[in-house]
Amino acid sequence: MSERPPRPLRKRFGQHFLTDDGIIDAIVDLVAAGPKDHVLEIGPGNGVLTAPLLASRCHLEAIEIDRDLAAWLTTRFAGAERFALHNLDVLKFDFGALASAPGGWKVVGNLPYNISTPLLMRLLEHAGYFRELTLMVQREVAERLAAAPGTAAYGRLGVMAQRRARIAMRLMVPPTSFEPPPKVESAVIQLYPLPGPYDAAFEHDFAEVVRLAFGARRKTLANALKRRLAAPALETLGIDPGSRAEMLSVDDFVRLTTAWRSR
Repeated sequence: MSERPPRPLRKRFGQHFLTDDGIIDAIVDLVAAGPKDHVLEIGPGNGVLTAPLLASRCHLEAIEIDRDLAAWLTTRFAGAERFALHNLDVLKFDFGALASAPGGWKVVGNLPYNISTPLLMRLLEHAGYFRELTLMVQREVAERLAAAPGTAAYGRLGVMAQRRARIAMRLMVPPTSFEPPPKVESAVIQLYPLPGPYDAAFEHDFAEVVRLAFGARRKTLANALKRRLAAPALETLGIDPGSRAEMLSVDDFVRLTTAWRSR
């Protein structure tokens, strides 16, 4: 069967098919799937990652929103064992319904740029189900996710992601690696979920503290958080009231949240 999709790509789904064999092989190597692994593939497209993953004899489930591609993939991999395809929007997928897997699921996917941030946040909300995530995103997003405090790329997204996972940059991917080529560079990152459990109420307040702190980058922390944490309270935590959000570590935000909740 042809490996080309059955019709022109749909722009509303942000479809860009990976065609670079070197990058494909590198991603498969990063996932390192084997017969004992459960792998969840997001947006399989024309199956360039699906085929080698199935060859590893892992248990593979894939989520594809495009009904025509889903039908085409079902036909292409009709003889594959240990394979299930879900034809729906990944943002509506019930990750809680995933079967229990020893050590957790591995996730792999080329995330559509138009939903990459909300999808990443949703994946991290369910981080307890996953062992590792190997994801391709826009390079700018990858740099923000992995950024260290005090750098230009460090911000709200990085803090929220690093609260739930250790993040490593792995590959830079040029537009020429896709058909059609996107207008931006991409990057492959790996996320390793940190052990929980996480308290939902605390995480809600953590997100609010981070939002307020980064809401106006020119504001000092004392001004950004003055509704609940005055300058003396920040000093008690060992945090300079005159500093700005981009200088704080994730642990600093955890301490701020604990103090915030006590007020």
